[in-house]
Amino acid sequence: MRPKILYPLFDTIDALKGVGTKYGKLIKNLCGEKVVDILFHLPSNVVDRTYTVPLCEAQDNRIWTGVITITEHQPPATKKHPYRIYATDGTAEIVLVFFKVYADSLKKNYPIGEKRAISGKLEYFNGMWQMTHPDYVIPENKLNDLARLEPVYPLTAGVTNKMVLKLVSESFLRLPKMPEWLAPNSLGDLEYISFNDALYKAHHPQNIADLLPSSQARRRLAYDEILSNQLALAFIRQKVRQYKGHSFKGTGELYNKVRQTLPFELTNAQENALKEITADQESPYKMLRLLQGDVGSGKTVVALLSMLRVIECGAQTALMAPTEILAKQHYDTITELCANTDLKIGLLTGKLRPKEKREINQKIASGEINILIGTHALFTDSVIFKDLGYVVIDEQHRFGVNQRLSLSAKGAMCDVLVMTATPIPRSLLLTAYGDMDYSKIGELPQGRKPTQTAIANVNKMPDVIQNLKRKLEQGTRAYWVCPLVEESEKSDLAAATERYEMLKQEFGDSVGLIHGKMKEAEKDAVMEEFKQGKKTLLVATTVIEVGVNVPEATIMIIEHAERFGLAQLHQLRGRIKRGYESGSCLLMYSYPLSTVSRERLNIMKQTEDGFYIAEKDLELRGGGEILGTRQSGFTEFKLADMSCHQDLLIKARDDVLAILKTDPKLETERGQALKVLLYLFEQNEAVRTYLAG
Repeated sequence: MRPKILYPLFDTIDALKGVGTKYGKLIKNLCGEKVVDILFHLPSNVVDRTYTVPLCEAQDNRIWTGVITITEHQPPATKKHPYRIYATDGTAEIVLVFFKVYADSLKKNYPIGEKRAISGKLEYFNGMWQMTHPDYVIPENKLNDLARLEPVYPLTAGVTNKMVLKLVSESFLRLPKMPEWLAPNSLGDLEYISFNDALYKAHHPQNIADLLPSSQARRRLAYDEILSNQLALAFIRQKVRQYKGHSFKGTGELYNKVRQTLPFELTNAQENALKEITADQESPYKMLRLLQGDVGSGKTVVALLSMLRVIECGAQTALMAPTEILAKQHYDTITELCANTDLKIGLLTGKLRPKEKREINQKIASGEINILIGTHALFTDSVIFKDLGYVVIDEQHRFGVNQRLSLSAKGAMCDVLVMTATPIPRSLLLTAYGDMDYSKIGELPQGRKPTQTAIANVNKMPDVIQNLKRKLEQGTRAYWVCPLVEESEKSDLAAATERYEMLKQEFGDSVGLIHGKMKEAEKDAVMEEFKQGKKTLLVATTVIEVGVNVPEATIMIIEHAERFGLAQLHQLRGRIKRGYESGSCLLMYSYPLSTVSRERLNIMKQTEDGFYIAEKDLELRGGGEILGTRQSGFTEFKLADMSCHQDLLIKARDDVLAILKTDPKLETERGQALKVLLYLFEQNEAVRTYLAG
């Protein structure tokens, strides 16, 4: 289905000259497997090789380019010494220094009496100029072929900039002239540079300004990528809304029974979210809705009440969570809330024994289980529902799109509700969930008290421990979060294991330890002791970031908080917002503290508004890293940066709405060009995946 014009770009990089198995693997890990991935791997800096003054006028520590005459070779006295080649440009002497090289090769490449053009970093040492391992040594007549402004690319171990430059050059030979998919006279300066020219200019910057997201070339490429994303999502949304689904109107019997026994009143925001979900459920079309609410806002109760309407109609429901801790927590919460009903609630996780899995799978297949709660285990082939009508997926960004669709495909056009406690900036919302309807719970239950957040240097730790001791003696519980499990040579961060041993000397057996390398059974046992109060201080890594629910825990100490992102700090702090007692969060940092880190900590101190925090996180870190998107199911752009290109997102969305009105099947000349755009940015895969659901 891919247009023929794109065939050369979607060859694997192995088709390029000089790409062997070992080198090919490194390049694929760096930027991707296809030729187009190399073209979309843009430079991040430039090396200026325009400094060509005579050596007698040169300055220290500059990249110098010039022509020299070789005058003398000085082989090393021992293996520890370098090989030196003396030369002159006619105004001053220079020595070229080489370590661990073959003398025969140097004698061949640098014959005495001949001229060579060189480029590299000049250093003034022992009264004369020297250059260690020049970047370039070429014949004098090739000097004009040397790029005076050389792009510098993001690299990985084993891959040099020269290698990437060569691959980029070869990849451009395969780039066809693309049709124009932008509407004329609609986008100002963007329409005055073609896609091909923009890509060439991005790879051949003339100055530092050409590398900025605000440059014309970068904005044009960003718009193209965003436009493909918005067009794909629009088609998906349009298609999903055509899907005939179930109409779950329900009797209200289960809903009212559980609603009447809730130990709290629903907030207005919860009521509004329920109304929107109910309207979707009662419609004859498939539901695909995102429910976004801050930590502790009550999304699980909303999800449960919406499940009851489906169960009243005779269908089954499922709730998928990213971790066993969170799945078990949902199971406990829902079981407790449904205690006055005859509902059958099942828990399916990877740690169940084969016999237990067979038994629960039989109950799922027979329809005996009304609500199935679990982890990734829910979408294995052995799990077969009798009639799955409704799927709730918690913390969607921790699952890939394929996993979400694998579960929803287990029912005939079943409704899907996606929940997240991670506040998502509007721009990411449009790019990651543009195919979904959207509900937001923007308030916390009445009675929840604010959390006090303070900042302190790690050298205050003795005082912190003494204050903590007093609090624990008064009956509270606390988390102590460390970034790493064990010390590494690359980091001086306090390891969770080391901090655990230190705190155990202070607090004895009341200290527990939990981290990601522990087995699930071990983690569950420690968490259970913490919940019951047998352990009052829990030393942990970010494994507790999502889903841990201990209302009695009201203190959070985060060590080396400057190393965490804003969204992650907000999620961690959310662990002490589960109850109705006021909490206190201490962010401990060490010097040196960067400007961004200081601003991040100050934002945490000033506000608890997760949505404001998410927007600030996007500003500080950029679209690539927000919410940990590189490790998640969020859309990851290669050319666009959502911290700089949000205006292009709005333009693209409006452009797409206009396209769908005038050319819904992409049949015009521009429509055909837009099809090329979709396949160029591989949105064809996204469309196919979504439509499979």
